[in-house]
Formats: sequence, structure tokens, C-alpha cells
Amino acid sequence: MKIKVLIVDDSALIRSVMSEIIGSQPDMEVVGVAPDPLVARELIKQTNPDVLTLDVEMPKMDGLDFLERLMRLRPMPVIMVSSLTERGSEITMRALELGAVDFVTKPKLSIQSGMREYADLITEKIRVASKARIRRAAAVADHAKVAQESLPPVRNPLTSSEKLIIIGASTGGTEAIKNFLVQMPSDCPGILITQHMPEGFTRSFAKRLDGLCKISVAEASGGERVLPGHAYIAPGHSHLLLGRSGANYVTQLDTGEPVNRHRPSVDVLFRSAATCAGKNAVGVILTGMGKDGAAGMLEMKNAGAYNFAQDEASCVVFGMPKEAIAAGGTHEVAPLNELPAKVLQYLATHGSRALRV
Repeated sequence: MKIKVLIVDDSALIRSVMSEIIGSQPDMEVVGVAPDPLVARELIKQTNPDVLTLDVEMPKMDGLDFLERLMRLRPMPVIMVSSLTERGSEITMRALELGAVDFVTKPKLSIQSGMREYADLITEKIRVASKARIRRAAAVADHAKVAQESLPPVRNPLTSSEKLIIIGASTGGTEAIKNFLVQMPSDCPGILITQHMPEGFTRSFAKRLDGLCKISVAEASGGERVLPGHAYIAPGHSHLLLGRSGANYVTQLDTGEPVNRHRPSVDVLFRSAATCAGKNAVGVILTGMGKDGAAGMLEMKNAGAYNFAQDEASCVVFGMPKEAIAAGGTHEVAPLNELPAKVLQYLATHGSRALRV
């Protein structure tokens, strides 16, 4: 069975390019194209698509309004197509909150050499989206409401100052990370995060989280000291690594080649944590496609870190956690809504002991 795709975009050129890319895939077919959400609504009824690609900025009906109604009335896998602008990135963050599975940026039609790479990216995301777990908007909102109730303080200053939480995620990860961080108390250990996301979008992501969480959240700039009650997100243009400066942990950025086709890469972050933090690190691998992070998490475990993986039922895509579990790099597997409490419980019972070793 081919994956049925409906393309919704107000640009005739983009519709044509997307149709050509998707229609050339042996396992996909374009069942319709729509210039606006009103036409799309009728085509959804007629064609029953498996995946929808949706422009974030649309005429006649705002793309977010359409997405919100769609996820409430007829939930389905949606990939947002976003412009590389600050407004585009902010709208995309909201779309992911509303239930969109993933997003891609609009293709740069003037750069022919980049079109093949873009075609590989969008078709891979469509394949993943077609198998993703989709939740109704109400369920997403309810889960977020529960997550807003942050957990009690760590009550162990030694834990906060020396322990670190290291997180990796991909598809579905923006919401998973949000639901994890909003439960973190203001005195939690420093947190380093790699989420697969293009340059420009990580800044909007960090800004959005900073306004929701009790802890401070920022895009890592490189060289800053890793402090308790702070989270540092890898910028879309660089790998994020954990480093040392004297007795302090610091962030480091690296613009080297992609690892596992990603920059930032989860493996790069996890391996640096294994080297620099060892048993003082707690690893967390969340929803995402592919295997980035599996090898690095095993290195963390071998260095003495304690690692958690999100369970299959709560993942949008059970790819990265599955690979980490299969590689033997995890100690515990738990639903997303239980992970923050489990991580803090481990820190509270193992923090000071680890420091005396």
C-alpha cells in the first residue's frame, strides 16, 4: 500500500515541486493538492490521506487554526512546511504543540544541488509520519496541563551542583522535552539538550520553553558555565558538547561534520558527557526516528552514568529509544509523564554518594 499524501500550500510552485518529489517515490502517491485549507478540508473527506503537508502561513484560514480544528475533529499525521523566518519558527513551535508530527523548511528552489537532499529529507519525514502515533488535540492539552505541575525541589544541594541531566530527542521531541522540563524544579541539576532541529528554530524553541518553565532555558552559545536550574539547547548549526574548565562544567559548540546525518547530533553530546561527567551524568533519550544517541548512551552507561529511555506507548516515534535499549545503553524505560520524577528520584538517592567516590 502506498502512502497517500495531500499537499496544502498557497504557492503553485511549491505545490508543483512537492508533487514531483513525492510522486517520484515508489511507496508514495499524491492524492491531492490544495491552495488553501478550505479546499483541503474537502479533499481530506474525498481522499482520506495518510499524511498531510501543510504550509504554516495560508490565505482564507490561518494554518494554525486549520491544524487545531483538524487535530480535534480528524487527527492525522501532519508535517508543517515552514519559512526560515523568526515568525515562521514561532508558528512552527505552536503547530508542534497542536499535534503536528514534524516540520520541514521550504525548499530553496534557486539551489538545484540542494534539491536532492531536500527530497530525501521530506520523503523520510513522510514515511516516519505515516507510522507515528497521533493524539487528539484535547489529549495533548491535558497532558501538557498535568506536566505544568512541577515536581518538588531536589532537597540535596550536592546533587544540583555536580550532577547533570543529558537529553536527546528527534521527531516528537519538542513536546516531549517541554513536558519534561516544565516539571523540573528551580534547583534541578544543569541540563544539556540536543534536539534535531534546523538553525533558527532552536532559538524560538528555547525562548518558548523559557517562558513556560521554572528553570531558565536558553540556546547554548558555547563557553557558558553549566549551572543548576538552567537548561542549554544545542543550536541548529552546531553540535553541543559538555566540557570542563577547571572545576566547572561548560558548554562547547562544534561546527564539524554531521554525525548520523545530524548536526547537532545526540551521539556527540552523549559521548562528551561520558568523557567529562561519567557517573555524575544521567542520560535521557526521548522520542525520535533513527538511531542517533544509541552508541553514545552505551558509552555513558559504560562510564558510570545512569540512563532512562521513553517507552514505546508514549513516543510519537519509537526509533531512538528502541535503538538505545537494543544497544544495552539504558537502565530504565518509562512513560514520558513518569520520567521527570524517576530522574529526580534517582538524583536524590544517588547524588551525594556519587560525589564521595
